[in-house]
Amino acid sequence: MALSGSWAAASIAEIGLDMEVFPTSAHLASWAGICPGNNASGGKRRSGHTRPGSRWLKQALTEAAWGAARTRGTYLAAHHAQIKGRAGRFKAIGATRHDIIVAYWHIVHDRVPYRELGPDWIARRYSPERRTQRLISQLEDLGVSVTVVPDTSS
Repeated sequence: MALSGSWAAASIAEIGLDMEVFPTSAHLASWAGICPGNNASGGKRRSGHTRPGSRWLKQALTEAAWGAARTRGTYLAAHHAQIKGRAGRFKAIGATRHDIIVAYWHIVHDRVPYRELGPDWIARRYSPERRTQRLISQLEDLGVSVTVVPDTSS
């Protein structure tokens, strides 16, 4: 997903290139009306509609999300498929739109090119090896010396 095509032109036209207005990507998503809604009370979750935003931006992001969902071997397609399995295709498109606008914020704010995470990014992020390294570094930050011994009983 490089910044090319009609969705990029619509994004630049509607949002602009000055990200000083939006301190975080969540602020941009909220302003655009792409952030997920939240309506829960007393442990009961009800429908959380997204807020109104730029009509043209939403249309462009929706088209980009449908295109990204149909690609093969990308993070956006894998994330879309994961959400589609448990929440349905339209909520998955909403989540893919959100992923795209968050990526747009990072690309423009940090002035970096788009970096494809790959379809296995979620599995790599939550892998047992990565979790082990994270927990070891947290314990070492607390001043505890750690020695890891793998469990061979299984």
